[in-house]
Amino acid sequence: MTISRFLKPIVARLSQGRLSILIYHRVLEKADEIFPGTVDAERFRWQMELVSSYFNVLPLSKAVELMENNNLPQRALCITFDDGYADNAEVALPILKEFGLSATFFIAVGFLNGGRMWNDTVIETIRTIDSRDIDLTDVGLDVYDISSTIKKQETIESIITSIKHAPQDKRQEFVEIIAEKAADQLPANLMMSSEQVKMLHRSGMEIGGHTVTHPILSTLDSEQAMEEIKQGKVLLESIIGTNIKLFAYPNGKPDIDYLEEHVEIVRRVGFDAAVSTESGVSDRFTDRFQLRRFTPWDKTPLKFILRLMKNYYLT
Repeated sequence: MTISRFLKPIVARLSQGRLSILIYHRVLEKADEIFPGTVDAERFRWQMELVSSYFNVLPLSKAVELMENNNLPQRALCITFDDGYADNAEVALPILKEFGLSATFFIAVGFLNGGRMWNDTVIETIRTIDSRDIDLTDVGLDVYDISSTIKKQETIESIITSIKHAPQDKRQEFVEIIAEKAADQLPANLMMSSEQVKMLHRSGMEIGGHTVTHPILSTLDSEQAMEEIKQGKVLLESIIGTNIKLFAYPNGKPDIDYLEEHVEIVRRVGFDAAVSTESGVSDRFTDRFQLRRFTPWDKTPLKFILRLMKNYYLT
């Protein structure tokens, strides 16, 4: 796929010494009407075709090493995935291999083998309900209009925003009550199996830590945070049989979702680098335990490339 022969030298000038890290979560086989912005296989394929044509895609561990030594190539870029969704292995991996690209998969290990993240319980519950509204006043929320796809989208966003930063045990309590209102059985195949994690590793992909249960670290005490970060590392290492050196903070906003004390824990337990969800690019002056990332939500190739260029320029 060719956009313009003039863009590559422009990107090269903008990107000198800078590292762009893309962040994905899911790559769906087909578009989802509830979440039309979520990347599907068709969009992911042309994005990876463009990335392979215009950028120097590196494993994240190698990029961090080169960046710290001021040896990054022009147009340096990494691809990352958060959480550990099964479609990463089933849909994204074959496309990555098609274009000879590497990626890093940050996995919340507690949801492997049939688990389900709390936000997906909310999403899938609302998806199943055919009535015009859902009453969540029993968990201190509201009565929500879910009479259309747009109303379901708004309801999901409102619920997730309302309970995201609640204490983990309280949030889980809310979610279990919400799940009881589902009209159908909720899916138990959204997340990877241990075998799929091994397959990613055997395919040359990097595996990174993302805690055990994906808590908002800032809501935990220090001992709980240490346990989540350390045990996530230990459990993943037991699956793939090698050290885990990279970490992604759940939700990932500095000073909101994680604090400086959590950065120090990540250092102490033996990670070499970590990524946030702070938007932008990184360079050799960036804390390697708080690398910035960029979410590629564009639906057309030209906008995708132009926004990547803008990201290099503005940071």
